[in-house]
Amino acid sequence: MESIIETKAATTLDFFHGLRGNLQVTFEEGTSAAWLYDLLEPHVTKIVVCNPRKNALLKSGNKSDRMDARNLAALLRGGQLSPVYHGENGVRRLKELARSHLAITKDLTRVMNRLKAVYRSQAIPCAGTSVYVSRYRAEWLGKLTEAGIHRRAELLYHELDLLQSLRQEARRDLLAESHKHNATRLLRRIPCIGPIRAALLVAFIQTPHRFRTKRQLWIYSGLALETRDSGGYRYVEGQLQRRRKHTNVRGLNRNHQPRSEVSVQKHGDPSEPMCRSLSRFLCRPSCSRDEACDGPSDART
Repeated sequence: MESIIETKAATTLDFFHGLRGNLQVTFEEGTSAAWLYDLLEPHVTKIVVCNPRKNALLKSGNKSDRMDARNLAALLRGGQLSPVYHGENGVRRLKELARSHLAITKDLTRVMNRLKAVYRSQAIPCAGTSVYVSRYRAEWLGKLTEAGIHRRAELLYHELDLLQSLRQEARRDLLAESHKHNATRLLRRIPCIGPIRAALLVAFIQTPHRFRTKRQLWIYSGLALETRDSGGYRYVEGQLQRRRKHTNVRGLNRNHQPRSEVSVQKHGDPSEPMCRSLSRFLCRPSCSRDEACDGPSDART
């Protein structure tokens, strides 16, 4: 059965209420994925929000909404979909504030690059950050003699001022919301993790218990090594054997740990690797996280 329904809550629920049996639903991660997941989760047996970047079957051949729906149904029946985590509503507000902060930061960086590009187009050296400072603005604008370029730089400066004020406001909201989560205080005890980075980690990781092992948490957080190897097997006298030579990574042993780890543990080096510290604090049971102290941190972002 194929149906096309309107993207409204009442219409969608009426359609699913008319179906019988164990319902399994899948759709791709996108703008409405979180809304649709919260809407359908109490009414179906299973929901798989899949990663569209890993659906290789949808990238081959012709493409249309009907063909994509059929291919997704086939992949769901075969268990070949890569799910995207949904279901943690306790940090929803923090996650949206983190997205706002990152989006405004990217816009601000883009405007700053455009502003320097204006001066470079006129062969005006603009190294450093003085080109953005308000008290030097008249001096920099005086170097632009062409009227059109001068006006463009004025508009970029005006946009820069607006984005800077918006970024400060988004930063205050993000920090205020992050103080409600005990995990941020634990993360700030790790070297090189300040208040903003701790808030972003809590917002996007949400909960470490969604991962089966600590290594999966490291990979998701960008703290794990990624190795690619081929030719791991070979035929010897007609028998398939696995190659015994391990992949060599500079400075690390076969377990992807520093080769000097034994001496570090023996002498008590205070600079513990960040990945092990992050996994220790995030994977600590909830009761231990709640009992963490609220002492100040010297880390800065």
